[in-house]
Amino acid sequence: MITLLSRLFIKTPDNITDPATRQSYGILCGAVGIFLNLCLFAGKFTAGILSSSIAITADAFNNLSDAGSSIITLIGFKMAGQKPDPDHPFGHGRIEYISGLLVAVIILLMGLELLKASVSKILHPETLAFSPVIFFILLASILVKGYMFLYNRRIGKKLNAAAILATAADSFSDMLATAVVLAATLVSHFTSLSIDGWCGILVGLFICYAGCQAAKDTISPLLGQAPDKEFVSKINDLVMAHEGILGIHDLIVHNYGPGRILISLHAEVPSDGCLLELHEKIDTIEHELKEQLHCHAVIHMDPVCVGDEETARFKILAENCLQEISEELSLRGNRRKLTLHDFRIVAGPSHTNLIFDVVSPYDCPISDRELTSRIQERIRQNNPDCSVVIEVDKQM
Repeated sequence: MITLLSRLFIKTPDNITDPATRQSYGILCGAVGIFLNLCLFAGKFTAGILSSSIAITADAFNNLSDAGSSIITLIGFKMAGQKPDPDHPFGHGRIEYISGLLVAVIILLMGLELLKASVSKILHPETLAFSPVIFFILLASILVKGYMFLYNRRIGKKLNAAAILATAADSFSDMLATAVVLAATLVSHFTSLSIDGWCGILVGLFICYAGCQAAKDTISPLLGQAPDKEFVSKINDLVMAHEGILGIHDLIVHNYGPGRILISLHAEVPSDGCLLELHEKIDTIEHELKEQLHCHAVIHMDPVCVGDEETARFKILAENCLQEISEELSLRGNRRKLTLHDFRIVAGPSHTNLIFDVVSPYDCPISDRELTSRIQERIRQNNPDCSVVIEVDKQM
């Protein structure tokens, strides 16, 4: 049904980086979610009244809260699709993450309320009524929630939308919750065991867990999580495919919401190259990044001396030093090798300055100051006339 509706109401359903397309998907999923959850609430609330089951009634109000969550998702995508303005030059895309966080909070609150009601049911148990109508209402609810989980997960992954993925997690927890409620109702009907309250606790705990996971997935991009490794690899491959680009470093990815990404990086170019030609090449790369990866790029050119034997000799010396330290640190759990960039030398009358940047991982077992000291000492052991100037960068 969702696929058919997307083809009917979304102009470019496959252009997932277009804010307008993302907005349309969010509104569509939200509208369908509101309709289905209201239907489920009406059916389960009726079943809960007929059976006197706290678990079924609580599950009904959980569906009512899901309708509210769908409204939040719909509004969130509507607001996220607004055009940039003077106060928000990069758009409003992060509202998607905020709406996803609100959905996660609602999931947590419903889980806590269900736990509270379930404890009360254990302390004051009641006999549950059962009828084929109640059975088929709960079974239909499981099937509908399963369908909602599948389409929300598929679209959420397609768009990489935290809010829709949070809704998918909520739908899955609801499907499991209703299955447990149905099992408790059947057990109570065919045996003398009253497990309604205990099943409610299990469902409540699962809902709380789903809420925590959904919150984690939405908070991370708001805080500024590291870029996806595949995305970084695509940037590297695209830039390095151009002749004359010797290397890239200091890549920074600014995420202002899906489809609103700004990147900056340093591209190493030959110092003896034609400035105008190199500038034109950098402009071409920035344009390709925008066209192919849908991100705005700002590239800084770093001139690198090539063909100078003295520079090459000292660079090899520094790389060997980093290799030795990397092997020592690997014994302490550091799996990433130390690398360098922007290497250059400045010769003076009494000593030679070796100037370069060292790329160190965030989980390096030694401090930046200690790392710098080790490199300087090792290089100067056999080269006392060298002065080493180091800047430590962190690896993405």
